[in-house]
Amino acid sequence: MHFLVTGGAGFIGTWVLRELQQRGAPAVVLDIGQPPARWPRVLGPQASAVRLIQGSLLDRTLLGRLLDEEKITHVIHLAALLTPACQQDPWEGFQVNVSGSVALFEAVRQRAGQICGIAYASSVAVFGHEPDHALPAGPGPVAPVEAALPPTFYGAFKKSVEWIADQYWRHFQIPSVGLRPQVVYGPEREVGLTAGPSLAARAAARGEPYTLGYTGRIGYDYVEDVARAFVRSALEAPAGAHVADLEGAPATMEEVMAAIAAAAPGAEKRLSIQGPPLPANLPPRPRYLSGLFPDWQSTSLHEGMRRTVAFYA
Repeated sequence: MHFLVTGGAGFIGTWVLRELQQRGAPAVVLDIGQPPARWPRVLGPQASAVRLIQGSLLDRTLLGRLLDEEKITHVIHLAALLTPACQQDPWEGFQVNVSGSVALFEAVRQRAGQICGIAYASSVAVFGHEPDHALPAGPGPVAPVEAALPPTFYGAFKKSVEWIADQYWRHFQIPSVGLRPQVVYGPEREVGLTAGPSLAARAAARGEPYTLGYTGRIGYDYVEDVARAFVRSALEAPAGAHVADLEGAPATMEEVMAAIAAAAPGAEKRLSIQGPPLPANLPPRPRYLSGLFPDWQSTSLHEGMRRTVAFYA
């Protein structure tokens, strides 16, 4: 097995690399960034052994050479521009998120006998507002059909990739699994409003105060579960173009704070909650990962917060 992880320098990508290391599966990363500071903290001494190639998915010559020279057999595709960048520059967002994904699927098609499967990141943004980036209200009420459509360019691009993956199965039998996590939390999650629970766990471990910046009941996926889901989906690659929702642990912010306090007694005195409610972004007709993998088990919120606090402690 030889894995390519696009966007492997990111938060989820780092934990995907850790999961691969624990399985003894070699991996190479394609990312536009430098090796991040989080790698040594999560990967330990093995961080220095990770090969990172700086480049873009749109460089099809580089992509093809990388797949060939590294003898890639499985692909985990995480590279993407997020909601703010896509809203600010939809053309650039389209190029990276959609054209980049097509470039990857096409490169895999040309090596169909070599590459066994693709796992790629979709998003709950295909269903509704991104929790971190609320959009201003429109001039009038939203029609029911409009309410069912992605309200952001990012969500539209992610939905497009789901449809494109389906075409690559229909016409070329390229198996793939797209995963839609809810709010991903855990050690080293630091960016975005929904990083609040992870940052609160870090503050609790350090005995520091922290204000959680939103309210509402939404689903939480522990990052090690998410990483395991990507690796398993790429490895097992069932026939077809599948899209699976991660179940998440639904919780209010008060329940999140209680889970943190259970791992760090006394932390509740230093934690507070203040902010707007966030939408749950629940799929109207869920297709959970357990439908693909009946033995799938998720980490509870209390256990996930215990591990997060322990990491920082």
